[in-house]
Amino acid sequence: MSGRGGATLSPPESLPLLPTTMVGSYPRPRWFTHQLAGKDLLEAFKLIGHREAYEDATRVVIDDQQGAGLDLLTDGQMWFDDYAMGIGSFLWYWFERIGGFGKEKLAHPAIGHAKGTTDEFGLDQAGGVAVIGPIEPGPLRLAELFTLAQRNARQPVKACVGAGPIQLSTLAHFQDGPITDRYELSRALAQIFKTEIADLVKAGCRYIQLEDLGAWIPNLSGERDFAWVAEIVDEVLSDVPDSVHTSWHFCLGNAWGNQMKGMTRGGYGAVLDRYFSVNVDQYVLDFACREMADVAVLKGLPGDKSVAAGVIDVRTLEIEAPEQVAERARKVLEVVDPARVWLTTDCGMKQLPREVAVGKLQALVAGAQIVRAELGT
Repeated sequence: MSGRGGATLSPPESLPLLPTTMVGSYPRPRWFTHQLAGKDLLEAFKLIGHREAYEDATRVVIDDQQGAGLDLLTDGQMWFDDYAMGIGSFLWYWFERIGGFGKEKLAHPAIGHAKGTTDEFGLDQAGGVAVIGPIEPGPLRLAELFTLAQRNARQPVKACVGAGPIQLSTLAHFQDGPITDRYELSRALAQIFKTEIADLVKAGCRYIQLEDLGAWIPNLSGERDFAWVAEIVDEVLSDVPDSVHTSWHFCLGNAWGNQMKGMTRGGYGAVLDRYFSVNVDQYVLDFACREMADVAVLKGLPGDKSVAAGVIDVRTLEIEAPEQVAERARKVLEVVDPARVWLTTDCGMKQLPREVAVGKLQALVAGAQIVRAELGT
């Protein structure tokens, strides 16, 4: 592998050509109804039933992934509660545990600008949060979550870290405290995320995926913010050693399957090349939902970076045929060398029925096997 030192990337030795994985979240087993509701994980786990059910649920979703044949797993993010947006804990897990934020869900700061647009529903579901004091570390427990998952897995587990500092900063109402704008807030949050990632590395995690849709914000706020986004991502990942694989996921939005079409206008062609200098090994991108429409942007992918290309559409209940997945993968291989291509779901699958998620993962692996055979591996 190499990655941030400038050498051409290839999959780590433990992974095959065209490694298969998924973006973080996965449907909860129907019997797993426990909610953290803002509690510290270790406080919630004082209840034996919660602790036991949580690990059992994590083991089950890992078994689903291993049974489908994925090469790189996630913990399924059973620590995400059942909040609005389907994936609302993607935002609120952090707000509830980092010091300096209010507990109430407020209106999204930009909801007035989205009235009557396709983005209005997504912003309403996401909501906003008050900044009421200094931003201080809290009990995020990412290392503990990773350790629990990895001990229940035969394959390596990827830590999915997000929503990230940029995206979180755009939901803030600045009511009190020393921080007064999203730039200051994102920089304060970056230090907290940086510490959590260092703890993951110490715990033995070798795959870190930052999930921050803030990549799209310059579409709304202007040209100067491309540099800000790159600065924050670089800072969050700045202390990760070269032996750890880093990736950055920014999809097209996924509020109950709804894309944020205003925010993401122009698709990856409008933003991706502005981030080619960011110090990350891989981009994890959302292609299947638009039948690979943006894939040509990957022609310019720097030689020291790879792509995990979304070939499974998580915004539909349709279970793809393996040949359909293979054809999507072939479109990526037309513009990127196979050694720098991984195959993934477009986004997390928490909102889907578990039966559908299992079928989609099986299709992902079967499609990858078709293309590997065509490549002679």
